[in-house]
Amino acid sequence: MALLGKGCVIWFTGLSGAGKTTIADAVTKKLRADDMPVYELDGDVIRTGLCKDLGFTAEDRDENVRRATEVARLFADCGVICICAFISPFKQTRDMAREIIGPDRFFEVHVSTSLEVCERRDTKGLYKKARAGEIPNFTGISSPYEPPDNADVTIDTETTPLEESIPSLIEILSRQGIVPSRPSTT
Repeated sequence: MALLGKGCVIWFTGLSGAGKTTIADAVTKKLRADDMPVYELDGDVIRTGLCKDLGFTAEDRDENVRRATEVARLFADCGVICICAFISPFKQTRDMAREIIGPDRFFEVHVSTSLEVCERRDTKGLYKKARAGEIPNFTGISSPYEPPDNADVTIDTETTPLEESIPSLIEILSRQGIVPSRPSTT
């Protein structure tokens, strides 16, 4: 496994159904194919173990992100590229994650997709349940989502195909010396 010795965190944020995990999976697969040390943390998985004691109040969401941030920082400290896919709805909490991890090792990716499209993609039926009042504090319905002001990358999954999302993320890692630069093919 190639290791440049500089771990980092790529933090995907966006509404449920925006495509965070889909893009995170594709980036993880690409980095593994390039023999890079990478680990993926997903909000759904973290909530079934490390954060299963937390609900969805604003305070619990902040604690969920704080715990995930500490785990991601440990991976980055070991030289691993840690890919994180979390709704992480509050700007202040994402700023806290950047501070804990370090601004030179934290890359925020805003998966910017409209609520309407996210609701159409809702394979788990969560938006329908939230609109029926069955799920309290649901981001985008009964709890706010604060989009990033200055994300390192913004991906609109309504207009950008998955395969076009990956190169911009790899380019950031290359410019920062985290992954090797690729020679131009033109």
